[in-house]
Amino acid sequence: MTEKTALTPATHTAPPAKFSHGVKKGNILQVAGQVGFLPAEEGKAPTPAGPTLREQTLQTFANVQAILEEGGATWDDVMMMRVYLTDVDHFAEMNQIYNEYFEEQGLKAPASARTTVYVGLPKGLLIEIDALAVLG
Repeated sequence: MTEKTALTPATHTAPPAKFSHGVKKGNILQVAGQVGFLPAEEGKAPTPAGPTLREQTLQTFANVQAILEEGGATWDDVMMMRVYLTDVDHFAEMNQIYNEYFEEQGLKAPASARTTVYVGLPKGLLIEIDALAVLG
């Protein structure tokens, strides 16, 4: 039986509750919801990349990618992404940033499936993204 492995890149702080930033079991890798916090600095509270949706979205992608890489995956392995926005008015802008980002990544595989929903997040955070990857 394949063991479940927790993934926490050096760029991430320990989660604030009993969960993992990412979990891998066999060829399945689940990235927990990531937000736009800058890379962790010892002794410093997590800090958003900036006040704008663009800044936070790009940092969120970087945080998801760090976990994918920690688990041996790439964006091409991602089958499903879920995007959580705090403001319905950000949907069009987020889609533009999303499309630009993945065009720049030069993905070989078809685009992953995606769902977008509107939620409440801690004050100052505008977006959260999780991802499911299948390796091999």
